[in-house]
Amino acid sequence: MSASVRHGSSRAQAWFCTTGLPSDVVFEVHDMTFHLHKFPLMAKSRKIHRMLTEQEEQRPARGRRRRRRTSSDGGDSGDDGAAETEIEEAEQEERHEQQQVRREGDGQVYSIVFPDFPGGPGTFEVAAKFCYGVRVDLTPWNVAPLRCAAEYLEMTEDHAEDNLAARAEAYLEQTVLRHPGDATKALKSSEELLPLAEELGIVDRCVEAIAARSSAASRSWFDDLAVLGLRMYKRVMAAMNARDDVRAEARESCLVSYARGTIPGLSRSMRRRLASAPVSSEVEQKELLEAVVASLPADKCSGRVVTAKFLFALLRTSHILRASDAARAALERKAATQLEQATLEDMLIPIYSGAAETLYDVDCVERIVRHFLAEEELGGEASSSAAIEEETAEVSRPSAVAMVQVGKLVDSYLAEVASDANLKPAKFCELALSLPDHARIYDDGVYRAVDIYLKAHPRLTAEERDRVVGAVDCRKLTVEACTHAAQNERLPLRAVLQVLFFEQLQLRRAITGTLLAPAAAGPPRAARQQRAGPGEPAWRGATALAQESQVLRLDMDSVASRVQELERECSSMRRAIKKIDGRGGSRSPGGRSPDGGGGGSGPTAGGWRARHGCKFSTQVCDSQARNVVASRASRMGMSP
Repeated sequence: MSASVRHGSSRAQAWFCTTGLPSDVVFEVHDMTFHLHKFPLMAKSRKIHRMLTEQEEQRPARGRRRRRRTSSDGGDSGDDGAAETEIEEAEQEERHEQQQVRREGDGQVYSIVFPDFPGGPGTFEVAAKFCYGVRVDLTPWNVAPLRCAAEYLEMTEDHAEDNLAARAEAYLEQTVLRHPGDATKALKSSEELLPLAEELGIVDRCVEAIAARSSAASRSWFDDLAVLGLRMYKRVMAAMNARDDVRAEARESCLVSYARGTIPGLSRSMRRRLASAPVSSEVEQKELLEAVVASLPADKCSGRVVTAKFLFALLRTSHILRASDAARAALERKAATQLEQATLEDMLIPIYSGAAETLYDVDCVERIVRHFLAEEELGGEASSSAAIEEETAEVSRPSAVAMVQVGKLVDSYLAEVASDANLKPAKFCELALSLPDHARIYDDGVYRAVDIYLKAHPRLTAEERDRVVGAVDCRKLTVEACTHAAQNERLPLRAVLQVLFFEQLQLRRAITGTLLAPAAAGPPRAARQQRAGPGEPAWRGATALAQESQVLRLDMDSVASRVQELERECSSMRRAIKKIDGRGGSRSPGGRSPDGGGGGSGPTAGGWRARHGCKFSTQVCDSQARNVVASRASRMGMSP
């Protein structure tokens, strides 16, 4: 059997079976016309057999009716009205009949219309080829349409052996339902076959097959879920949640794969989006996103599948699609549970509202940080409630390492948003001071953010400047950060003095610890013998060690002298500040005008530095946490 396709005059396309015999039956399926032969189709389809038999039985009656209409043309004129009425009724009856008789050439051709054929013209073509004995290749994509077509055409074993319905059922049970990926494809093809696919149990069997084998199969099929519509996806997730043998990781993988494949705005890179995934409108994407959020596990996710990057991408997309407040709040709480795994890029969530002043949503990040701290408080209360639950509480409570990681992340975020000219000092300070003291080992990161903020906001008032600088604990700055702060003309004078004071304390502690260490415990015997050298008496090694100690003490004396010199300079600066405070006039302390203009770099500020030998250049701090002797005490206020 061969076939050819050509364009018709009134329809889109026509399909011809070129077997050498003229076709005697025409099928109209949607926008396609099929010119076939009745006997092969009648042998396999009970429905086609019944319809063609009825047409043959009706043909004599139609012939008599035509002859009656012809004879009435020669009758009396009084019968013209009745004849015309009969003709109109007959024509109307013929137009509404699905079985019509047409004449092509010398032979009569039957015509059958299938306006609601399941699967459309493509499925009917495959079913017709099966009736002609052509080999039909079943696939996960066409098995459901062919099974429905076989049911529609009544191609069952009762009518003919080894019929299409039996073959489709065998392939469905033995091949498709044994692998979740194939079952997903069959389930997708069933979406256009409702309600017939539902009546045949194809949908339920595919859904159960996906849920039952989701944990045992490999993850390669998870991307196939993206082709499902929202309704079918919800049924699959409901079936997976109802089963106890489905692992949480499998449910999370299905969730992530479906979200990435169906929501284009979820990922900045579209490389993972499947070509076969349907393109949804913005309203549909919003509905999809809210459905994905509702499917998130109630407990904390493992972090291996539903990662922090995925949660923050969902949150960013929820802002773009203007999702409901409940969905955004749920995503913020979920993101807080994995905040220590997030990156700076994840936290940079732009504000898509035109009325917003800042570029990034600082309020959203602050809420996430507070959710993270609330989890720690709940973990602390659980650990103190009962000693038996101590181990469980430690697992759920953010560890000290996670807290420090969040501290670094927040400092990096502050440094990124500090250059925003519309970021208010109060909002900057709220986020900077939201973390507890033990979240930062050193305050170099927050100092860098403060320095960038002061440079980007030169018109701050003296009170605002002091409040921003107060976010830094001078006692937790490294030596490099202290050196930079002492030279930073953007800092208020009081902050510079505090940095110098705590730098002196660090030097004193370092000197004291160095001097007391040799007195507390001498060097080991092996070290003394090593200094003595091979073949030399041990007393010579002790003498060399004493000489080294003496040189070290001389160095410490030099450092002590330097400390005293710094103390004198500090006293001199204090007296200079008192003189400035006592002048009155129009300038505020530090050489600033009452409105905070000048940014601390005016003539007065430069003058006191020049008089006291502090000739430093202005630069932006970019120091990193290094070895330093720093106090772990609580933060000291920076307010005047």
